Amino acid sequence: MKNNVKVKESALVGEKYYYIKHESGLDVYVFPKALSTSYALFGTRYGSLDNKFKSRSDSDFTVVPDGIAHFLEHKMFENENGEDTFLRYARTGASANAYTSFNMTNYLFSTTDNFYESLEILLDFVTHPYFTEATVQKEQGIIGQEIRMGEDNPGNRLLFDMLKCLYEKHNVRLDIAGTVESISEITAELLYKCYNIFYNLNNMSLCVCGDVDVEKTLEVCDRILKKSPEYDTISEYAEEKPSVYKAYSTRKMQVAKPLFDIGVKITDISDDPRERMKMRGCLEILNDMLFDRASDLYNSLYTDGIISKAFGYWGEHTKKFSLISISGESGDPDEVYRRFKDQIEKLHKNGLDRNDFERCFRVAYANYVKGFDSTDSIANGFLDFIFDDGDILEYGEVLNSITFEDVEDAFKRIFLEDRFALSTVYPID
Repeated sequence: MKNNVKVKESALVGEKYYYIKHESGLDVYVFPKALSTSYALFGTRYGSLDNKFKSRSDSDFTVVPDGIAHFLEHKMFENENGEDTFLRYARTGASANAYTSFNMTNYLFSTTDNFYESLEILLDFVTHPYFTEATVQKEQGIIGQEIRMGEDNPGNRLLFDMLKCLYEKHNVRLDIAGTVESISEITAELLYKCYNIFYNLNNMSLCVCGDVDVEKTLEVCDRILKKSPEYDTISEYAEEKPSVYKAYSTRKMQVAKPLFDIGVKITDISDDPRERMKMRGCLEILNDMLFDRASDLYNSLYTDGIISKAFGYWGEHTKKFSLISISGESGDPDEVYRRFKDQIEKLHKNGLDRNDFERCFRVAYANYVKGFDSTDSIANGFLDFIFDDGDILEYGEVLNSITFEDVEDAFKRIFLEDRFALSTVYPID
């Protein structure tokens, strides 16, 4: 075998994977799992945030239109011979898809049979781009319609209004798909430029999970992949002050009840990947302590009829950005926000509850272990960690080490009033 295979194991959860630095430059992760469905995820560290970049030898940064990473993802499914990529997958029985996020672009398939034939399709079409001005112009119309639909979606507008409150300059405030105006500036030449820079195999990873074999996986890689040049591109992301850009945003749309999204801005992000994993775990536990259905805040809001069951929260903590979002529907969003801030102030004064920590710690760890029950959650979680320089098996160790004092310290540093913003959508009169 041409490539050196390394094994990573976790005694804590009884899981292991194989890592190969393929001679093409690609990082290959093989996660054998005795499940009926096998899954492959081929991704690049290139998302909507990466619209300003340069090689280390360049003197100036290149700036490209917003939404180009998402646009490029759409165009990758077209081939020079005109054959539709989804039709190729249909012959093997695989179900395929792709997505672009703030941080990455991923191409995937799942299948119960013909895994290696499907893997060959995946590696082939992602490494063979084909763009023309005619097909780019056609796609501008298609994605333009998608953008307009997003602009008419109250939940989408609520989220990005909140992000525009938190951030003044950082690209996380911009819609992943861009705008109708920004995508009109995209050309085939620009797509090839971004592809050649960011779809360098040294900037990409492949994770396969399920009833898969290391040697057979590498045989497909050896057959399809060619050696990439050294990757030397750096992206620039705008610096942000710790406080929010503005505290409030509102608009009117076709909704039955008012919507709210409370954002918490986090700029205290460690350069150490393990410390980021620790903060990620702290936020997962802390968010459940503060906002889950057993929390004081949720129960008071729901019992008093101020919120409905359409209530949720999530957090993101990566090297590029970090935030918390708490959203739902309410007849009085301002009252929700007032009670949120009152509860945070009360907890700063009286401290967090250790029993709440124990309960939410057990839930977080159980969710982590449960994530190994499906191949898609393993693969997607895997690259999510890898692209932030972490490791899904190490995360279990980090999560298991988190103490009440760690979570309390995170709360004191993150939940400060000048880091909060409220976005609302009210019904049209």
